[in-house]
Amino acid sequence: MRDIVVIDAPHNLARPPPTPATVPGCNKLAGGLRDRGNGRRNGALDGGVVVPPRYDLAGWRPGDGVFNAAAVAAYTPRLADRVERRIRAGQFPLVLGGDCSIQLGASLALRRIGRYGLVAVDASADFRHLGNSPAGSIGAAGGEEVAISTGRGQDDLADLEGRKPYLRDEDVRFIGIRDGDEDLAEFAELGIPSLTVGELRRLGAADAASAVAASLGTGAGAGAVDGFWLHLDADVLDPAVMPAVDSTDPDGLLPDELSEVVKSLLASPRCVGMNVTIYDPDRDPDGSAGDLLTDLVVDAFTAFHGRAGT
Repeated sequence: MRDIVVIDAPHNLARPPPTPATVPGCNKLAGGLRDRGNGRRNGALDGGVVVPPRYDLAGWRPGDGVFNAAAVAAYTPRLADRVERRIRAGQFPLVLGGDCSIQLGASLALRRIGRYGLVAVDASADFRHLGNSPAGSIGAAGGEEVAISTGRGQDDLADLEGRKPYLRDEDVRFIGIRDGDEDLAEFAELGIPSLTVGELRRLGAADAASAVAASLGTGAGAGAVDGFWLHLDADVLDPAVMPAVDSTDPDGLLPDELSEVVKSLLASPRCVGMNVTIYDPDRDPDGSAGDLLTDLVVDAFTAFHGRAGT
């Protein structure tokens, strides 16, 4: 059986501050899930912590590009080193964030190894770039990381190690985007498959997610990928059950639906790693949202433990 290795990526550099005098609290996600026994309950090994640089927006102004870009660019290869080492060792890295830009570390790591896909289970596509947004709105890499990974972004983030793009458009899948999301028309033009909440419900969560995993081509040929990475953003859940995020979009997935999605993806032997992002303990005074997220992740790994080929 492939070992699960938990890696902490307590990175908040790519999210805007909630107030001028504070920093985003999503860097506490890893500690919050560990406190609830996430690794122990999964039977996971400890892969340590990749410590981020200091959060500092001093001197940045809208229109300057991505804030904290140099810090994100410095952090991403370090996280990629940790992820790459585990995958090459035949292990399964579970990266606990952090903001969504930690996905850049996974994508860079996998680009070093071969051709891999991404299945993003997220309320929003994080696909903001200069081709679809004014320059003044570009700034938070945590809302742009899939665009950056597919080569749409400033080169100090999108072309690390000269490996642009980390992901091909045709190797990206989205699950759980809200119905009516403004990115859906662009995805249709680009040929990037996406499943909205409404579509997922019509098709059935488990069957739809299994079909997404199967849609990433195998074997030789132009459509072949070596596997895929699973990106889970806590805000894919409806804010009635997951209020502890910085963007509470209504009409999201319910816990049972998300559980079926993640279990179906983890059941695929071609899923090579996973990250969890955006849960903010500062927004969870009674701890119930953290309890829910931890239980969902732990329960989902029953599918991983039972899958063939691990």
